[in-house]
Amino acid sequence: MQAIIVAEAGSPANLLFTELSRPAIGPAEVLVKVKALSINPVDVKARASEDILFWIFGPQRPVILGWDLAGEVVAAGADVQALQPGDAVFGLVNFFGAGRAYAEYVAVPAHQLARKPAAVPYEAAAATSLAALTAWQALRQHGNVRPGSRVLIHGGAGGVGHFAIQLAKQLGAYVLTTASAQNREFVLSLGADEHVDYATEHFWERTPDVDFVLDTVGGEVLAHSLAVVRPGGTIITLPTPAIAPEVSAQATAQHVQLAFMMVASSGSDTQALADLLAQEAIRPHIAAIFPFAAMAEAHAYLETARPLGKVVVTL
Repeated sequence: MQAIIVAEAGSPANLLFTELSRPAIGPAEVLVKVKALSINPVDVKARASEDILFWIFGPQRPVILGWDLAGEVVAAGADVQALQPGDAVFGLVNFFGAGRAYAEYVAVPAHQLARKPAAVPYEAAAATSLAALTAWQALRQHGNVRPGSRVLIHGGAGGVGHFAIQLAKQLGAYVLTTASAQNREFVLSLGADEHVDYATEHFWERTPDVDFVLDTVGGEVLAHSLAVVRPGGTIITLPTPAIAPEVSAQATAQHVQLAFMMVASSGSDTQALADLLAQEAIRPHIAAIFPFAAMAEAHAYLETARPLGKVVVTL
């Protein structure tokens, strides 16, 4: 099978095509023939940074990047009962760890996958994996978001942000979001109740009494977010676990729960997203689709173009 490997961190040119044997599957795994995958900022960061590459994979080299996929089951392990050859599936694979999605065939623990709704294209399913799961787990498992909650989502036009807006509205929240002026209509079309232009406005002056903040930016944005959260509210930050001690101390003093969150692979959570996709209650916005042979171009695009929503690669 064809696969893309990284032998050392660097530019998109370090994504190297190679031929490998199809992976063997264990008794609890399925072999998926990949139809589409999506790439995320973590893909780009791992490819570009030796530190992040080591953080995820340790000293192993070369490695196969990628965690989001959609495809067809072609073989199932002896212990797998829920899936069988011919099933169309999608999900976030082995995150945090070696997903190895940049390949024609991927061995996946069956419990990490959900069935793809028949009417949903493979491209859309692949796009509704890491980013959508991040938003889902942040809002449902950490944010206690419920009808009437005031929710502030930073970076509402991005991969995680554009799902978070839709999911927060599904939960009955009043949604505020930061995005550029040019993306105002986009985030409002997703259901956001208020848009704040981060380039010309101070969100901490526009968005008081928030119950939950999803921080996709970090740095000063995280620090300023403390000014808008009610006592007893929650901030989930995604960019880094390295939260400044003074920010943590201020959160404690204000009785605000502040935590870093990393998404985890979950077939049950993915199935919940599959149900919402089938109902057209959420939809991924796909900024661009690249063929597998243009993976380097896809990385460069995600790294430099600041695309709306998601970038997808097809096989």
